[in-house]
Amino acid sequence: MSAMDDLAAFTRETIALGEVMGRLGWDQETVMPRGAAPQRAEEMAALEAVLHARKTDPCLGEWLAAAEPASDAETAILREIRRSYERATKVPAKLAAEIARVTSRAQGLWAEARAADDFAAFAPTLEEVIGLKVEEASAVAEGRPLYDAMLDDFEPGATAASLAAMFDALRPGLVALKDRILGAEEAPPPLSTTFPEDVQLALSTDLACAFGYDLAHGRIDKAVHPFSSGSGLDVRITTRTDEADPFNCFYSTIHEVGHAAYEQAIDPAYLLTPIGRGASMGVHESQSRIYENQLGRSPAFTGWLLGRMRGAFGDFGVADAETFARIVNRVAPGFIRTEADEIHYNLHIMLRFDLERALVSGDLSVADLPGAWDDRFEADFGLRPSRPSEGCLQDVHWSVGLFGYFPTYSLGNVYAGCLHAALRRDVSDLDAALAQGDTAPATAWLREKLQRHGSLRTPVETIEMATGAAVSEAPLLSYLDEKFSALYRL
Repeated sequence: MSAMDDLAAFTRETIALGEVMGRLGWDQETVMPRGAAPQRAEEMAALEAVLHARKTDPCLGEWLAAAEPASDAETAILREIRRSYERATKVPAKLAAEIARVTSRAQGLWAEARAADDFAAFAPTLEEVIGLKVEEASAVAEGRPLYDAMLDDFEPGATAASLAAMFDALRPGLVALKDRILGAEEAPPPLSTTFPEDVQLALSTDLACAFGYDLAHGRIDKAVHPFSSGSGLDVRITTRTDEADPFNCFYSTIHEVGHAAYEQAIDPAYLLTPIGRGASMGVHESQSRIYENQLGRSPAFTGWLLGRMRGAFGDFGVADAETFARIVNRVAPGFIRTEADEIHYNLHIMLRFDLERALVSGDLSVADLPGAWDDRFEADFGLRPSRPSEGCLQDVHWSVGLFGYFPTYSLGNVYAGCLHAALRRDVSDLDAALAQGDTAPATAWLREKLQRHGSLRTPVETIEMATGAAVSEAPLLSYLDEKFSALYRL
């Protein structure tokens, strides 16, 4: 066997073991007994130790030095293995295992603290997680800012400076549009009835299938925080329900289907290789956001959804499709990021981006986090959280050590804006199809242009090859202005 063959075979086994570890994570967030958390932490630590040993095996260095790629795919595979190897060899095995152990335990403690609205109970664990992640970043930073080293795990090539510049470009337009909308004379009414959970879940499954989710290679479960897990032939999603707000369920499902459809569409030849997964979290988020918002919340699609909801729930007090579209796209400040409208969403991310950088740098202590969060939220949204579950305890990310993850949500929105502009350019009858509940023209375009390629290209290359244009905030801002000016008659 050649060095390339040896490298591919060894890496395939490593990735397969990583998928097993991911399945344990899915189980922990869905059906694992609460009392199993301490044992699960040890299981996760043991698996992480095995994975770390494989990712740092000296044979990898030898194979990388000798391997000669014979295709673009093999060149990309080498790029990804080299990046993983160079990073992993800088992180002590004991530290990698300890991070896995502590974050597995922290996830359960966060869920309990969130349910009890008790930040003080979680604070010591959060301090421990931050300390471990800072130690890890220090090991791999090589003179770069620690936060940039953390970003590499989620968006290779991104820096805090580049993301701050993106936010600076987005914020003025978002705030101006928000103010115009909130100053409009007529706001859409909220829903005023209840929607049984079992009917919501049945309809959300129909929506998942309408957007191309393959249930022969996936499943839908409930979780506190919706997520997608897995790749290749086993890609699972979760959703959640609120009997007063069916959109929470429906659009959580569509959002996670965007992630899952990306993984399911990747070229089967890349299965269990380093390029058989999404190019980055920003690119991944572009798929979930375009499925959820530009497609799922489009007036064309919501007209079809109204008919399906009437068939499932009966008359629920919405007079017509235009009113329904405005209800689905209702703009109002709220505490919860995952329930935020398209205008406020990025303001939620900017808050988290600034606070987590301060936590990592030591400029903000964990003890002062709730107050800092509440002050910033009040300044940006005009509301002050009344309890931690509305504030700094609402998201799972920090409990599991995902520092550097949050800004990829907004980067995904920017990428989705670019993709949507290109999609509209290339698919002229898109609204006619969406009005029939037919997402195939859109999802087929996304599969061909982006999804099937996995990590063949770098994140920015992935978007620019799909769209034929440079990445820019302008398409997102133009889309938002056009859509909400029409909905709110501005």
